[in-house]
Amino acid sequence: MLRIVLLLLALTALPARAGLSVFACEPEWGALVRELGGERVTVYEATSGLMDPHRIEARPSLIARARNADLLLCTGADLEVGWLPLVIRQAANPRIQPGQPGYFEAARQVNLLEVPSRIDRAEGDVHPLGNPHIQLDPRNILRVAEALAVRMGELDAAGRGLYETRLTDFRQRWLKAITNWERQALPLRGVAVVVHHKVFTYLLHWLGMQEVAALEPKPGIEPSAAHLGRVLEGLRQQPARLILRATYQDERAADWLGSRAHIPAVALPATVGGSPQARDLTSLFDDILRRLLAAGSQG
Repeated sequence: MLRIVLLLLALTALPARAGLSVFACEPEWGALVRELGGERVTVYEATSGLMDPHRIEARPSLIARARNADLLLCTGADLEVGWLPLVIRQAANPRIQPGQPGYFEAARQVNLLEVPSRIDRAEGDVHPLGNPHIQLDPRNILRVAEALAVRMGELDAAGRGLYETRLTDFRQRWLKAITNWERQALPLRGVAVVVHHKVFTYLLHWLGMQEVAALEPKPGIEPSAAHLGRVLEGLRQQPARLILRATYQDERAADWLGSRAHIPAVALPATVGGSPQARDLTSLFDDILRRLLAAGSQG
């Protein structure tokens, strides 16, 4: 009897198992689910902030993690089309199959920009459903959070109250942060920029900035010397003040153009972990604005 009592005491002393095991395709969604779930969730992120989410391999380690997930949380809109379908298929986890409650696409919760009028692969890496890089408009983050908290509560009924409470807290903090960011960013409104890849479309749309050229001749196609020469010539007719690239992108094209056009080339974190300062969702946008404002004062 004493042995049974001691065993029960030991079991009650163990920490409770997390309510949900989450496979997050990108760091921004891993960070968001932690905001909503706290210690009740365990999160595995398939990519890091210094990786291009288009170019990921379906490694055995990803398949093993997906096999035990209760919730698969990804951007969708074909961002992960090159690797995620294989991971899901090989994991053979019925909970996270498309159409099941454990499968969640963030892009389905927002209005996508740059939806093509026609699909032609000759035009490069065109996303048929629209631009999938939704994470750089903080208003999109809140829309995803509201739908995600509901889904988490459906999958983990015992934690529903916690998820609702944490969503309310997150919403209040996030709306206040958005107001502060928009106030800080007023000097950026109307600023013309060159981008490396269209990862910043939602950021520019939110802040009222203007894209006038791209280093990539077509989406996903690395810039050639001839194309960069054409971009440089175009900037004489339509000047820009900044050149933007994600920190995971090669700096050579942006630096080449910047040195010849005499405008700053700025590396921005595209997600959490994309810079040492971008430790979570709030500091991601803090760091982006800090870098833009500092470079804009030079341009």
